[in-house]
Amino acid sequence: MRKRFRFRIKGEELELGQRTLLMGVLNVTPDSFSDGGLYFDRQLAIERALQMVEEGADIIDIGGESTRPFSEPTPLEEELRRVIPVIEAVAPKISIPISIDTYKAKVAFEALQAGASIVNDISGLRFDPEMVKIVAESGAGLIVMHIKGTPKTMQLDPHYDDVMDEIKSYLKESIEKAESEGVHPESIVVDPGIGFGKKLHHNLEIFRRLNELEELGKPILVGPSRKSFIGEILGLPVSERLYGTLGAVAYCALKGVHIVRVHDVKAARQVVDIIDAIESGF
Repeated sequence: MRKRFRFRIKGEELELGQRTLLMGVLNVTPDSFSDGGLYFDRQLAIERALQMVEEGADIIDIGGESTRPFSEPTPLEEELRRVIPVIEAVAPKISIPISIDTYKAKVAFEALQAGASIVNDISGLRFDPEMVKIVAESGAGLIVMHIKGTPKTMQLDPHYDDVMDEIKSYLKESIEKAESEGVHPESIVVDPGIGFGKKLHHNLEIFRRLNELEELGKPILVGPSRKSFIGEILGLPVSERLYGTLGAVAYCALKGVHIVRVHDVKAARQVVDIIDAIESGF
């Protein structure tokens, strides 16, 4: 039975646990591993955000920097140029929350001013010391993710003695830092960081042991969409990983994950709605 939470985001609350929520991915980048370039045009990005709402997204996650393996950082001003106009255009048109996918405090601040209400920080508050202050002062929701290294270095032979124990310890530190500096305890979600400094066997072990994240006392988000572990198992390129992704999405829903981050919202919505109906008795 999925534990229920209230997710506080800028003065509002999102109920988590009643059903599986979907976070729709919108990469306003030329080089993201899956959809890089597809929505780099501002108008196309806006249209895709609105389309994902129609398809059943519960949150739209907008990012302006690729964090694929071996990627170089995007300059601050360029990241701002990519995401802020899209957020400003989309926010008045939708009723669901917008998340900003960034580890830079300045980008988070501007995005929250533009209409975002959640910060999705892949570094778990490690890369920019000012990030926690921005989140605390704004009252935004915060997603803290585990990463080993940086996007440029994370896949250079990552090693763990116990992958889930290290993830739990890392995220526990993120939670303690956030709460000690003023982030509301009900404003925090944890993400084990599938594919971020993990080999295939690490990722599979994380899935098998997802329930251990409940020890942290926070809602759980997982982002399996089109990831390399699916390609390794099935021997398929990114463009052909839909069905593999849906298998992972279904597993997340069955394991009680609160939010699943996906590119293919329409298909994922049908999968989790069926599972949720079976689990709850409709």
